[in-house]
Amino acid sequence: MLYRDQLDKSRIPAHIAIIMDGNGRWAKQRGKARSFGHQAGAETVHVIAEEAARLGVKYLTLYTFSTENWNRPADEIAALMSLLMDSIEEETFMKNNICFRIIGDTAKLPADVLERLNQCIERTSSNTGMCLVLALSYSSKWELTEAVRQIAAKAVNHEIEIGEITDKTIDQHLATNFMPDPDLLIRTGGEIRLSNYLLWQCAYSELYFCDTYWPDFKEEEFCKAICDYQRRERRFGKTSEQILK
Repeated sequence: MLYRDQLDKSRIPAHIAIIMDGNGRWAKQRGKARSFGHQAGAETVHVIAEEAARLGVKYLTLYTFSTENWNRPADEIAALMSLLMDSIEEETFMKNNICFRIIGDTAKLPADVLERLNQCIERTSSNTGMCLVLALSYSSKWELTEAVRQIAAKAVNHEIEIGEITDKTIDQHLATNFMPDPDLLIRTGGEIRLSNYLLWQCAYSELYFCDTYWPDFKEEEFCKAICDYQRRERRFGKTSEQILK
């Protein structure tokens, strides 16, 4: 039986975050340049976004480019930025009623890329279906540092008292303040780490790691991850007995 047919449609995760890993290794296995893998990975983004929207996922957050990725060779960065420009298909978003957002240190992005991204954000802002979020020039350490700076500035200006700062205060100052924390985090490509991605937000997320390289991660692999999630008991620090009450 297909994993898609095993899904409990009433228990689809509201927010799924994905670390899309393995593009370069997938290309290397085929004797191709890394850019070939990134192109194939971009095609998978559209496949998974459409599947997530069809299943009723509310938020899909994709780790597209980290702050550490700026240290990659200049030609690879240029190719990634060009691919990003080419792969933003507003028609797909409009057809699937998808709202588009980005999080990250966008000031570092090339002006033409940022303009294209903002254009897509504006044109899809009235869509009421799934929100597709790209984490671009993003890292959790950058995000948390920015949140601390904002909160500290408010404390200095007496806009907030030190004793009033709670975890909710931090939530409100994160780049992800417009959406709930991920229920499920998926990482493809065989690595078992979070790589500076949504560290605060994933405190109680269910984690799913698979060996499949991102270009090969299609609908059935995605549904398999959700099926695995649905077999788990989410306790949030409580006991099983408390959850059942």
